[in-house]
Amino acid sequence: MKISRSLQALACAAWLATGLQAHAAFPDKPIKVIMGFPAGGPLDQHVRLLSDRLQAVLGQPIIVDYKPGAGGSVGAETVARSPADGYTLMLANTGVLVINGALYQKPSYDTLRDFVPIARTAQQPLALLVNNAVPAKTLGEFIAYARKEPGKVNYGSAGNGGISHLVPEMFKNSTGLFMVHIPYRGSAPAFTDLIGGQVQFMAESIPQAASYAKQGKVRALAVTSRERNPALPDVPTAQEAGLKGFEVVGFYGFMAPAATPPEVVAKLSDAFGQVMAQPDLKSRMIAQGADPAFLGSADFGRFLASETPKWRKAVKDSGARMD
Repeated sequence: MKISRSLQALACAAWLATGLQAHAAFPDKPIKVIMGFPAGGPLDQHVRLLSDRLQAVLGQPIIVDYKPGAGGSVGAETVARSPADGYTLMLANTGVLVINGALYQKPSYDTLRDFVPIARTAQQPLALLVNNAVPAKTLGEFIAYARKEPGKVNYGSAGNGGISHLVPEMFKNSTGLFMVHIPYRGSAPAFTDLIGGQVQFMAESIPQAASYAKQGKVRALAVTSRERNPALPDVPTAQEAGLKGFEVVGFYGFMAPAATPPEVVAKLSDAFGQVMAQPDLKSRMIAQGADPAFLGSADFGRFLASETPKWRKAVKDSGARMD
């Protein structure tokens, strides 16, 4: 009996040692990043910019897996149901993390419940744009113009419930303006009608907005971030233009399934911090139109908790719903 107990104790010790060694060795195999959008878009550019750097820090390949559908919800649900071991992450944007939960009648996941934050990596301010026929050179002049013509000013968006729809709704609520929403299937046709004069106003993320503004096809009146954007250095912030307290930005961030061990979360978050501290990476991010804006796991969690009710209110005020 004594020999048996001794063998059991040795076996138990060996099992514990093996488990601890496995934890300490994280990561010891490739890490998959799931993205709920097709390849080729802004999120894809972002993850490809970071993946090689992250691979160098962690010592394991980073594999990108695309699972598009339902505004990013398909990818999010996949990650929420994945093993919570740190080997399956999600790269998501504002829509996936803080809008979909309020937009869809029966959301398939809850960001604050089903995920643990790893790192926020970027923010994307928007530009408030008008077509060249609008007789307003400043945001204040546009507000005065729209106030004199209630219901005659239309704004375009890339679709119901997206950030380009909700930011103008926030703008309307902040100013008391009445503008008519014209949704499109993507930002390209919306820009076509903005340039052509079918809609007068639009909010769009940089750099696409900056590109059209620099070509003289539209006029940028303000940016929605706290500070001016390098892509439009002469364009004031909305707050500088007189809209006090108006600050709205999109963001990108990485998440893991909720039960991922704290030590794994800490290692991943630290790896992103190291990558985001590289000066040349920051320059390349800015060139892609995403402002470097790193937050570690705990700070990103607090950020999400504060952003969620703001976007939930924006969805509710807009009346947007998705089945």
